[in-house]
Amino acid sequence: MTDHLAPLAAAVDSARELWGERAIESLAPGAVMKLMEGLAEAQRLLDAGRARVAAEIARQSRPELGPAGLAKTQGFRNPTALIASVTGTGAGDASRLVKVGEATAPRMTLSGEQKPARHPFVAEALAAGRIGSPAASAIITMLDRVALRATPEAVADAERTLVEKAPGLAADQFAKLVTRAEAFLDPAGVARREDELRADRSTHMYEDRNGMLVVNSKFDPEHGAPVKAYIEAYVTAQLAAQRDETAPDAVRPTIPQMQADALAHLATHALGCASKDLPVQGATVVVRIDHADLVNETGYATIDGLTQPVSVATARRMAGGGAIISCVLGADSEVLDWGRRKRLYTEPQKLVLVERDGGCAMCGAPPSHTKAHHLRWWARDAGPTDIANGVLLCESCHHRIHDNGWDIRIEGIGTRAKVWFIPPAHVDAARTPRLGGRARFDYAA
Repeated sequence: MTDHLAPLAAAVDSARELWGERAIESLAPGAVMKLMEGLAEAQRLLDAGRARVAAEIARQSRPELGPAGLAKTQGFRNPTALIASVTGTGAGDASRLVKVGEATAPRMTLSGEQKPARHPFVAEALAAGRIGSPAASAIITMLDRVALRATPEAVADAERTLVEKAPGLAADQFAKLVTRAEAFLDPAGVARREDELRADRSTHMYEDRNGMLVVNSKFDPEHGAPVKAYIEAYVTAQLAAQRDETAPDAVRPTIPQMQADALAHLATHALGCASKDLPVQGATVVVRIDHADLVNETGYATIDGLTQPVSVATARRMAGGGAIISCVLGADSEVLDWGRRKRLYTEPQKLVLVERDGGCAMCGAPPSHTKAHHLRWWARDAGPTDIANGVLLCESCHHRIHDNGWDIRIEGIGTRAKVWFIPPAHVDAARTPRLGGRARFDYAA
């Protein structure tokens, strides 16, 4: 007989060995990290158990049982309300838990034969504690949404790919990956969603009782990308200027204040301000699309800094506008090295690095928050200023890599190369490489 709670008990026991009766402050940094990883695994295994139990509560509360159903005998109108009450969550969370449990539980035919779960890869990863119920729910919901518009083989490949890439990604990062996977499986749906977003764009303005003008806006990706690029570039320029100032922190504007200043500066300039010095060096919107998709008008395009894919028609339209750079990729995109003629990376080289890394290769920060850094230092190692020796990093990750002993390895050439971050031994004794750059978040079945 299978002990369904044995993995959960083992994970808790491992955490107890580390912590137990010890004060948390007495644990070494390595032990704290191992403890957190163990507790996170226990949480994922607990999620798997809760999902199975929730599905069984739903089964024993199915409508045909009437008043004899489990939920009604417990005094609840449906299983979702019962689960929400017991777990202290909302109805939405309870409903998602039931959905995950039903999609990952073995199925029983009318003849009594047991069949695999509807989503076997998700079920196996959930039971093993590699993913939790939030990631499982995101995968299941998306796959069910596109099931009628994609082949069973494509859906199965997508499920396997998403399960493999989920560990190590934060919720917002994984959501980006799932969005790209859905666009891959249902490219026609990109245009449909795009029409809905475009129809929903709006700006509301009013003056509050204190005399402040309040502006609330919603933009679809096509209209929002230039706005986002300008504001981020403006803020980046202001932060760079602050480093040279001696004003105390108390009088320096906050990020939200600088974003408001960016909009005001843009409006003033557009209304005919004589000053043409817009502080937005590097404010570029890059729209990328595969050549085959561009020719055949299939697939989708992506915009730097935005999660939502756009249709081929929108990519063409944006490429025809100003300050938009279209990046058309062949099957094996490669870029020639620039050698050591210059220490600083040129704008074309930075755009190539953006294409490969997608922003900060380590944390995923937008391209406007990054700088190109040499892997082999220019002065110390005679490192060349070429693509294979460059990586985009934000200031925080750049310091973290140099201060804490991380290594970076580039695998491959051109924009299809992969960036690997190798942790120091005190972080991971095995020094297991961690995938970074655009490849970490891009979906590829």
